[in-house]
Amino acid sequence: MEKRSQLSEKIIVALDVGNKKEALSLVSKLKDAQLFKVGMELFTAEGPGLLEEIAGQGKKVFLDLKYHDIPNTVAGAVRSATKHRVHMLTLHTSGGKEMLARAAEAAAQEAASHGTSRPYLLGVTVLTSLKEGELKDIGIPASVDVQVLRLASLAKESGLDGVVSSPREIEIIKKECGKDFLVVTPGIRPAWAAAQDQKRVMTPAEAVAKGADYLVIGRPITGAPSPQEAFLKIVREIEQT
Repeated sequence: MEKRSQLSEKIIVALDVGNKKEALSLVSKLKDAQLFKVGMELFTAEGPGLLEEIAGQGKKVFLDLKYHDIPNTVAGAVRSATKHRVHMLTLHTSGGKEMLARAAEAAAQEAASHGTSRPYLLGVTVLTSLKEGELKDIGIPASVDVQVLRLASLAKESGLDGVVSSPREIEIIKKECGKDFLVVTPGIRPAWAAAQDQKRVMTPAEAVAKGADYLVIGRPITGAPSPQEAFLKIVREIEQT
């Protein structure tokens, strides 16, 4: 069984709040959490300075902006994120092989120029809010599983470190792309929490048992009366696997 500190590092706390004050308050309360997700709403509200402040508390940042644009633009954005020493960042795999490969190259070059580690690059496959019928609505006839696997394989071929996908696709991704290819899973809800707006959900213990490397968890932790206690409760739940 993994040590509690190692299990704690598997949990990415989603700072899905609207401003820096709320975000930093949560970071300070969550003494045992190491990784925090900064998404589009919070980053747009507060900008890159927030990344430095979170790092200043000795924590790591998962920058979840899901870059998707022409290759040159995405490469530039990845260089900027690398300068801020984020631990992980996301790109939409549907941006294509050139976009993904240019991003990987830009991250490596920027990190090397500063003598730092490059961030983990993660490809977003199929959003966990989407159901199969909604894929068809946007012109994708494949099933969710087939589309996720297609995009995960593209991410690996393009030099990315892993993907973001629902926990229900963990096993097929690991089988196809290898156990060292990272799988980061949103759509995680403890047994005692409601599913809310995620469609393809799983408990933390189930996801880890299937091979998830990181779990993205937001409201069950951040919306709890004691975020620190909720966090530790989830760690204990994982320990039972």
